[in-house]
Amino acid sequence: MTVSTDLLQAARHGVPRAGGTDLMSRRVAGPFVDLAGLRDAPEISGITWQPDGSARIGALTTVAEVARDERLRAAYPALALTARGLATPQIRAVATVGGNLLQRNRCSYYRNPAFTCHQDGGDSCPARAGQSMYTAVIDTGPCLAPHPSSLAMALLAYDAVVEVHGRDPFPIAELYGDGSDPTRDHLLGPGELLTSVHLPPPVAGERAAYRRAIARSEAEWPLAEATARLVTEGSRITAAAVAVGGVARVPLRLGEVEDAVLAGQPFETAAGLAAARCTPAARNGYKVTLLTATILEVLERAATPS
Repeated sequence: MTVSTDLLQAARHGVPRAGGTDLMSRRVAGPFVDLAGLRDAPEISGITWQPDGSARIGALTTVAEVARDERLRAAYPALALTARGLATPQIRAVATVGGNLLQRNRCSYYRNPAFTCHQDGGDSCPARAGQSMYTAVIDTGPCLAPHPSSLAMALLAYDAVVEVHGRDPFPIAELYGDGSDPTRDHLLGPGELLTSVHLPPPVAGERAAYRRAIARSEAEWPLAEATARLVTEGSRITAAAVAVGGVARVPLRLGEVEDAVLAGQPFETAAGLAAARCTPAARNGYKVTLLTATILEVLERAATPS
């Protein structure tokens, strides 16, 4: 891909702006590096299909494009369902895939200039001794802010690979690490530019479901969310992927839940295994029940023929 040297140099000294929805909510003052000039570049925009049936999604592709693409919905239903569940139609129309993957967390302490925390140069997490109702229930490190990207969760369920300009492609899980770094929501360095996401070839017969548990009926950040992908042969489940978001510093695949499903355990038993990962804070113990119930729902829905 040919990217302007001037653009890459500018990105080292400014804030990349695509759809800008998160930047506006954080009231970031800039300076900005506007990526709009790359929107017509096929290397970074749109959905392209490879000879093996796999898909490549440019980082500047909007969430709405992902949600409404019929071929994508057939090949990668968990991703399309997740994209359809995000935010509002107005936000989906401008928010980009790359922006969703690289947005900052929604913690009210981080976004309030009256406080300092690990995220903005401080040395503590005020949520631990303060308002923890919406914080992570799977505690992986000093910061309790849940990761905000729903698309990252869905792409994790597909073992997607991301491409960053100037680097070899790498698994999307490596974009976030293990959540132990309290200062970062992703691991890209200054000036690095995410260009695309690659999905593996689709699996025939896949059924999927997505569910977000929210505090109101529309346009709310998830308290917990989950997606499930199941492939069956007759009555036997031969492949399973379960990923969750809104409950940890990074999106997570739950291998123990997947193994239990493949072993033929009841879905309720499999979903309940997620509780073993949870160490609730003072005010978010309700999320443990919410998480296991959400996982159970997506497993049941994915297993039910449409």
